Amino acid sequence: MNEEIKKDAHQYSRREFLTMVGAGASSLALGSLLGCKSSTPERLPNIVIIFTDDQGYSDLGSYGARGFSTPNLDRLADEGMRFTDFYVTSSVCSPSRASLLTGCYAQRVDIPDVLAPPGPPWTKGRTNIGLNSEETTIAKILKPLGYSTACFGKWHLGHRPQFLPTRHGFDEYFGLPYSNDMIPEDYPDLPLMDGEDVVEYNPDQSRLTTMYTERSLQFIDKNKDRPFFLYVPHTMPHVPLYVSDKFRGKSEQGLYGDVIMEIDWSVGEILKKLKQLHLDNNTLVIFASDNGPWLAYGNHAGSALPLREGKMTVFEGGQRVPCIMRWPGKIPSGSTCSELASTIDLLPTIASITGAALPSTKIDGKNIQPLLKNKPGVKSPHEAFFYYYANDLHAVRSGKWKLHLPHKYISPVEIGHGGIGGKTENKELPLALYNLEIDIQEQMNVASQYPDIVQRLTRLANEFDADLKQNIRPAGRVEP
Repeated sequence: MNEEIKKDAHQYSRREFLTMVGAGASSLALGSLLGCKSSTPERLPNIVIIFTDDQGYSDLGSYGARGFSTPNLDRLADEGMRFTDFYVTSSVCSPSRASLLTGCYAQRVDIPDVLAPPGPPWTKGRTNIGLNSEETTIAKILKPLGYSTACFGKWHLGHRPQFLPTRHGFDEYFGLPYSNDMIPEDYPDLPLMDGEDVVEYNPDQSRLTTMYTERSLQFIDKNKDRPFFLYVPHTMPHVPLYVSDKFRGKSEQGLYGDVIMEIDWSVGEILKKLKQLHLDNNTLVIFASDNGPWLAYGNHAGSALPLREGKMTVFEGGQRVPCIMRWPGKIPSGSTCSELASTIDLLPTIASITGAALPSTKIDGKNIQPLLKNKPGVKSPHEAFFYYYANDLHAVRSGKWKLHLPHKYISPVEIGHGGIGGKTENKELPLALYNLEIDIQEQMNVASQYPDIVQRLTRLANEFDADLKQNIRPAGRVEP
C-alpha cells in the first residue's frame, strides 16, 4: 500500500479509505474509461475550474463580446468545447456555488439564498449558516484518490470557520469568504483569508485577481508531480469593480471591459503554466460564470444578450451562462455543444473521469462525459431542468420547451451608471411557454397553442418540487 495512504488512513472514514486504496485501480481503469489503449497506468487528470462572478452570457469573445477582447478564453474555446445551453441552478451567488460543488440543486442542500455577515435587515437568518460539513463536494470525492486541492477566490458558502473551504475538502484557501460589496459602512470589515486566518481587512481589491492568479500558479508548481484540483472562483466582475493598473483603461467598453480582460489574462497565465510544466494534455479546464449580469448597474454590468433579463431572475439571462471545457486529446477542439448541461453535472462527470466514488446521498447532476466526446446524436441526460429562485420553483425546461409558472421577478426600470445601481421594480409574469429553439429571447408566449406541453411540464415541475422539498438536507448552523 502507498505509504502516504497508510500514513493518512486514520483521517478518513472506512468508505473514503477504501476509495483511496482503490485509487491505483482507478488509474489503471482511466485508460479504458477514456478510450486509451495503453496498458501503462496513467496519472489521474488534473481538474481546474474557473468560476467568475456575474459575468454575462455574451461577455466572452467567442460568445459575441463587444468593446473588449478575451484572446485566452477564445483560445480555450478553439482548443475545446463551447456550450450554448449551459446553466447554473440559481441566478445569485451562494446557491449557484453550492450546486457547483455538491452536484445538487441548492434547495436540496438548504442553501437557497445569498449568505452574508451581519448587516442590513435582509441578512437576518443568513449570517450563521453555511454548507453543511456532511455534504460531499468535488474536493472531497477527489481527496481519497490522492489529489491536492485548493480554492483561491470568493467562497460565499458560510464565513464561520466550520463552513470554510478547509472544512470541505480543500487543502488550501485564499480569498474573500463572501461578496466584495459586503463592506463597511453596512457590514463588518471585509476579511481577506489565508486558510482559516484573516491576513488583512478591507484589502485593496484591485490586487485580488492578480493575487488569486499568483496563488494558483504556485499551487500548480507545487503539485506538478501529483494530481490536483484547482478551484478559482473569481471575485470579479461583481460590483464594486476593481482592476489592476496593468489593465486599467485597456478596453473600449470601460472599467467592466478592463476587469474581464484581466480575468482573461489570469486564465492565460494558468494555461501557460500548465503548458510549461507539460500538464496541459492531462488537465481538464472548465470555465463558467456563477450567474447572469447585474443589469441595474449599467456600464458596470455585463451583457446577457440575446437572452432576456439577468441576475436575480429565472429568465435565460439569469441562469444560462458561458461555459468552455478544454482537455486536449479528449475533448474535440473547436467543438460546440448545444445540449442542456449544468454546473450540477460537474461532480458526477469528474467522478466518472477519475473513478472517484459518488456521494452516498442523492445528487441531481448527471454524467455528461458522453457530451464531451461530441459524438453525433448524443443527447442531454436531463429530461428536465428546474429553475428556482430562493425556495420557489419558477420555471422548468424540457428539450426546446420552457414553461414559466406564474411568478414575480425583479427587473431594472432605470439603469445605473459608474458603479451606482439603478432603480428596479417587481414585475409579474403569467403562465408562459416559450420555444427556446426559435425564441431564445422568451418573447412569444405560446401556452395557449400547446396545452399538452403545458400539462406535461407542469406535471414534471410539481412532481420534482414535491419530491425535493421532502428530501432537503439541513444546512450547517451555529449559534448566532
